[in-house]
Amino acid sequence: MTPLWTLDAVAQATGGMAHGVASISGVTFDSREVRPGDLFVALEGATTDGHAFLETAFANGAAAALVRHGTALDAPHVAAPDTMAALNALGLAARERASAARICGVTGSAGKTSTKEALRQCLERYRPGLTHASVKSYNNHTGVPLSLARMPADVRFGVFEMGMNHAGELTALSRLVRPHVAIVTTISSAHVAFFPDGEAGIARAKAEIFSGLEPGGTAILNAEAPHFDILLAAARAVGAEIVTFGLGQGMCMCSASPAIQPARP
Repeated sequence: MTPLWTLDAVAQATGGMAHGVASISGVTFDSREVRPGDLFVALEGATTDGHAFLETAFANGAAAALVRHGTALDAPHVAAPDTMAALNALGLAARERASAARICGVTGSAGKTSTKEALRQCLERYRPGLTHASVKSYNNHTGVPLSLARMPADVRFGVFEMGMNHAGELTALSRLVRPHVAIVTTISSAHVAFFPDGEAGIARAKAEIFSGLEPGGTAILNAEAPHFDILLAAARAVGAEIVTFGLGQGMCMCSASPAIQPARP
C-alpha cells in the first residue's frame, strides 16, 4: 500500500530535517486522535504546546512527529523552525501533487458542513475511494492545512470547508486550497461583531474565497443571499464562470459546470 507520506517527503515539503525512517498513513495535531501510522504535528498554541504530548502520541501509535528544531526525541521525526508554517507547507505540497484532482471549496455563514458532506457523498458514490474531504468542521487556519495534508496524491475530487471570523482569513485559506469550484452558501450576521459595516462586510469577507480560484474556475452563488451583488462582483472580477441557485428564481439553476468534471486519467 502506498503511504500517504514518507518521512523524507515530509522533510522535503516542509524544509525540515528528517531523523529516522517512517511510513505515514495519516496526519493529526491532536494526540488524542492519533491512530497507528499517523504523523503527529506538535503545534504551539497560546495555551498548550503539542510538544508536551509527544509521549502520548507515540504511545497511541504515531509513526513520526513534526517538531520544532532542538526537540530531543528518540523516535522518527522531522524538525522544522516553526511547526505551524510546516503544516501549511505540507498542505501546499499535498495540493500541488494532487494534480489530477478537481477541488471544491465551500464557505458561507451557514450550511458549510452539510454542503461539504453532501458533495462528499455524491462524489464518493461517483468515484468510490477517490474522493477526499475535510472532516468535522476543520475549516480554520489549522483545520484547512491539516485537511489538505491528509489528501492522498491519487484522489480525483477534494472538498474543503473554509470558515472565517475576520476579513483576510479566507484569502489565505483559498490560496492554500486553490479550488476549481467555490461555493458560497449564504450570508448572515454570524461574527458581525468583527465587521463594522455589518453583513456587507461579511459578504466581502466570504467573497475572498474567489481569490484562490483556479483560472477558468466556477463560482456557485446563492442568488437570494443578502448582498448577492457583492459576491457576484467579486466572482466576475476573477473571471469565474458563475452558476446561481435559489427557489425565488422559479427554478434551481444548479447547472453542471465543466470545472467539476473529472480530469482524464
